[in-house]
Amino acid sequence: MLKVGIIGCGTIGSRIAAHIDGKLIGRARVAVLCDADDKKAKGLFAALKSRPRVASIQALIGSVDLVIEAASAKVSGDIARRSVNAGKDVMVMSTGGLLKGYRALFKLAEKKKSRIYLPSGAICGLDGLKGAKLSGIKKVTLTTRKPPEGFKGAPYVVKHNIDLGKIKADKVLFEGDAFKAMEGFPANINVAATLSLCGIGPEKTRVRIIASPSIKRNIHEIEAEGAFGKLIARTENVPSPGNPKTSYMAILSAMATLDGILGNVKIGT
Repeated sequence: MLKVGIIGCGTIGSRIAAHIDGKLIGRARVAVLCDADDKKAKGLFAALKSRPRVASIQALIGSVDLVIEAASAKVSGDIARRSVNAGKDVMVMSTGGLLKGYRALFKLAEKKKSRIYLPSGAICGLDGLKGAKLSGIKKVTLTTRKPPEGFKGAPYVVKHNIDLGKIKADKVLFEGDAFKAMEGFPANINVAATLSLCGIGPEKTRVRIIASPSIKRNIHEIEAEGAFGKLIARTENVPSPGNPKTSYMAILSAMATLDGILGNVKIGT
């Protein structure tokens, strides 16, 4: 029985917990919950059959086999480091928080024999990119399109005084590398971080962010070129209920990652 601790009891954490509490009964159990907002943690506790306890981050890490971070990029790096340092496996949803210290984190995981799981999230094509990397990749570009309201509160939007309500046609909000994309849009573009860590790194991965009032879905397009040829992958995501900043596919990806951890058959790269 895999004991799971979930840090962050919002949309993503709650859906992951429900998946474990339902389809993974007998193989995994939500043992501990943690959230900066005690009401959220206690609310999720009451909805689960496993009746996990609510505890601090440190207490959670010390009492589970797998830590799942579903909080925010502001704390995900620290949570990952603390989990790995304790010799625990960790699944990180807010991958943007790993970028600044990912090399040291990955080395620590190797030393501690811990596993770090980064679900594909709201993009498809990472399987092909992993294979292509072995032959050398020349360039990787991510183009993200979302309805303007999906960028509400983003630091880049606030800093540049962009009035999202006045956008009536496609508007390029940002172009740059994955590092700068994460700094400007930490709650919107975790896919850029995941893509860069899978491919040629955050410094070389190019990102374009477009506010598009004509669409209802969050769209991510990956284009990569190298000795393998050319890869193009487009994912049109339905926003998750109650949180337009998060794609439903990101939640499903986390569920599938958990299923893979517990399964005996691995399909795909």
